[in-house]
Amino acid sequence: MSKRALVVVGLTLVLVAGALASFARWPSRDRAERVGVQATLAVSAALGPDAPSGFARAVAARPFSFPADHGPHPEFRTEWWYYTGNLETAEGRHFGFQLTFFRVALAPPVAGVERASAWSASQLYLAHFALTDTAGQRFHAWSRLDRQALGLAGARATPFRVWLGDWSAESESPDGLPVRLHAGEDDVAIDLILTSDKPVVLQGDRGLSRKGPEPGNASYYYSLSRMSARGTVRVDGTPWSVSGLAWMDREWSTSALGPELVGWDWLALQLDDGREVMVYRLRRRDGTADALSAGALIGVDGVARPLDLDQVRLDALDHWTSPRSHVRYPSRWRLAVPGAGLVLEIVPRLADQELIVGTRYWEGAVRGEGRADGRPVAGRGYVELVGYGE
Repeated sequence: MSKRALVVVGLTLVLVAGALASFARWPSRDRAERVGVQATLAVSAALGPDAPSGFARAVAARPFSFPADHGPHPEFRTEWWYYTGNLETAEGRHFGFQLTFFRVALAPPVAGVERASAWSASQLYLAHFALTDTAGQRFHAWSRLDRQALGLAGARATPFRVWLGDWSAESESPDGLPVRLHAGEDDVAIDLILTSDKPVVLQGDRGLSRKGPEPGNASYYYSLSRMSARGTVRVDGTPWSVSGLAWMDREWSTSALGPELVGWDWLALQLDDGREVMVYRLRRRDGTADALSAGALIGVDGVARPLDLDQVRLDALDHWTSPRSHVRYPSRWRLAVPGAGLVLEIVPRLADQELIVGTRYWEGAVRGEGRADGRPVAGRGYVELVGYGE
């Protein structure tokens, strides 16, 4: 769904209003300390129901083409490349990571019009980098922002690369895989190689993911649901050789958050029986789940089974209150997919995985245990919670 784009578009509205410099880079923080500005933008307040004119809209299913669709789609207002994963050392030390790149257009593209200056830009790029150090009980998060000018940030399809400064996701292969992720700030860094173990999953209706009843209130959405990851994590200057699993979400759209919606809960888990499950729950103002909430159960063979709202049950079992924002988030869940005989209890690796980086949201590494058709099953993944406390 277009959960990530909504956060980014909201932030961009503030930047365009004149706050660009103050959001250019945010310092790190951990459980004990948070340095820097903590002002945040309410996504629901920043985004009205009307999308700007002049951009393309996702109105119907379309054929996907790779590697072209790994690259940018500037005719749409927003898009993002979203990598999350769970990693372990040979000794069993766990790390979670998030590296995400967002493109936001300030104006629709105009054919035949060239930029007056190499410094000018109609595209902004934003990136978030976060690392969960479970053994160290610390969560680190940073944000960067820059324009698509002078090589500062950008994206291309062939060879695939998206970057902001020295943070990047790139591949030298003609088909865009494997992908190398690189990001670092202060004494924390990742350098990972991701290979895809399954084919692309087209979410929604053949890749068209609807967000509302209005025509065009949708995104084009695909995932790489099981990516083997290996490489290095550096924490406090110490390098750790790691391996594990990652998930990549890819969307582009020109959609807005409708006035009846206040946020969403999103989760994606890789199960040890070789399947993956992804669920997003759009939250209405009265606390109920919107009818367009959905998900997918992806088989060992990579075939995705779409999940509608009435095929999934997601219940919050516990809550955690942030000591910085004082916002109360769900912090343990029960996920049930009755038609698949799947019941999981999902818990965060750390309670405190809240990002306050211009916008505020909770996104972090989780683990799950339960039953699948009566047999024990476990999983690892990520949960994102947006719109709480607004």
